[in-house]
Amino acid sequence: MEQTTRKYQARNCSNCPLNGVCHKSKSNRVIEINVNLKKLKHKAHELLNSEQGIERRKQRCHDVEPVFGNIKQDHGFQRFMLRSTKKVQIEWGLLAIAQNIRKKAAH
Repeated sequence: MEQTTRKYQARNCSNCPLNGVCHKSKSNRVIEINVNLKKLKHKAHELLNSEQGIERRKQRCHDVEPVFGNIKQDHGFQRFMLRSTKKVQIEWGLLAIAQNIRKKAAH
């Protein structure tokens, strides 16, 4: 999906009493608005707050969160050792395989 951003820049921030508080730029404040992202966030908000979305969020604490807690707390995983998206995906895959093997061995 192509992203469209709009930039808005203030005309004169030098005499503003909030200069330095509302932004850290040395020049005038610039705001970027991503139109597509705003639409997608609205759609996600609607889906999350729908009846089905609420039910799925309630189920998440039973399905997903204990697995992450187990990997982090019981098996000491704190951070990824590798860098780059591809390597992190591989490392996470290995963690997931190990978790599934532990789960099968327990039953």
